Amino acid sequence: MTQHILVIEDEFQIAAIHRDYLNAAGYEVTCLDDGTQAVEWIRDNTPDLILLDLMLPVKDGHTICQEVRQFSNVPIIMVTAKVDEIDRLLGLEQGADDYICKPFSAREVVARVRAVLRRQEPTYYERAQSALQFNEDTLSVSTASTQIELTVVEFELLKALVSHPGKIFSRSRLAAIIYSDHRIVSERTIDSHIKKIRKKLAAEPINLTIQSVYGAGYKAEPNDDSCDL
Repeated sequence: MTQHILVIEDEFQIAAIHRDYLNAAGYEVTCLDDGTQAVEWIRDNTPDLILLDLMLPVKDGHTICQEVRQFSNVPIIMVTAKVDEIDRLLGLEQGADDYICKPFSAREVVARVRAVLRRQEPTYYERAQSALQFNEDTLSVSTASTQIELTVVEFELLKALVSHPGKIFSRSRLAAIIYSDHRIVSERTIDSHIKKIRKKLAAEPINLTIQSVYGAGYKAEPNDDSCDL
């Protein structure tokens, strides 16, 4: 899906340069030259990022930023000719995500836009944690399309691994998590539980695997770098 950038800039030539370079980078762009209509437009159209000139007539960028932050966390990059540190800090305190000072290159603007949008994207692990729902009442884990029934031990093991994706858990650490009475269990017991969890995950459309780390333990990882839950 093409991301939509709103450019609020009263200088036509600068706005046109922003539009052309951002279009060439694959973004959809809308330009507004009047700050008085910006907040209403943002509320109605929800852009993915706002490139906001600070020195707009009638309603300036600071005011727009403050008003937008009352109802939206949309990324905002402020653009200004003011270079004093106090101006930059003020912009960030009012909710701006980045700050670009004039003069600047159009390529720098595109790079800043990409960087800010990339920071806003949920990582695989954040998607994994939000997509998998753990239900303690039914000892099951579910997504929008499937539900997997687990034993108490399997439930606690999988929950621990998914709650800290990418983190390597030793077998002894996993044993301590699932057996609160501190009983002594063999490494093969943990291996057996992991094997059963893997089998259940493999039988459903869940792009998550429990990987073995030689000599260390186990961790939860995506099946591949591009998969989504």
